[in-house]
Amino acid sequence: MANVSLSDVRDAINVSVADVPDVKLQKMVKRAAVTLELELGKPVDSADCTDAEKECIVLLAAVYVVCYLTGGSAVGLSFSVGDQNVSVLDKAPPLCVLQQELERLLNALKPPVVGSA
Repeated sequence: MANVSLSDVRDAINVSVADVPDVKLQKMVKRAAVTLELELGKPVDSADCTDAEKECIVLLAAVYVVCYLTGGSAVGLSFSVGDQNVSVLDKAPPLCVLQQELERLLNALKPPVVGSA
């Protein structure tokens, strides 16, 4: 089983502790885990999860960090990002890349829905 560390999130978008304090980032990881729980309909623990769940939590927390650093906002899987010309994000991947990867992983993790014919 995998464990989401704060450095995993920071590494995903190349930010430092000085950019996002541990306390703030821990809250973002918790929010990301809760959002993933709601999306999957099952309990998810960021300290003891599958590798795929870990990747989702890291990516979603990274999106939350981008929103935090740009003055944007995030609620669940909906994001509003302001001006991305923030110097701390110069090395970060584009937000759309993070979102697309998160969507791809979520779709793979969700059980298929069986419809009636």
